[in-house]
Amino acid sequence: MEAKTLRIKQVRSIIGRPARQKRTMQALGLRRINHTREVTATPQILGMIEKVKHLITVEEI
Repeated sequence: MEAKTLRIKQVRSIIGRPARQKRTMQALGLRRINHTREVTATPQILGMIEKVKHLITVEEI
């Protein structure tokens, strides 16, 4: 079985957000608005996505 790949894109700024959300965005590899990254859908990554879902868009590849 192949692991799912997700494309995540930062669509909102992290300015004024709690430090925990800023660190989560950094851990996902997102640095600026419109920055896109492809990640493997592991339970850890899905948990991080859930915490910052208001700042990003996610699509399955």
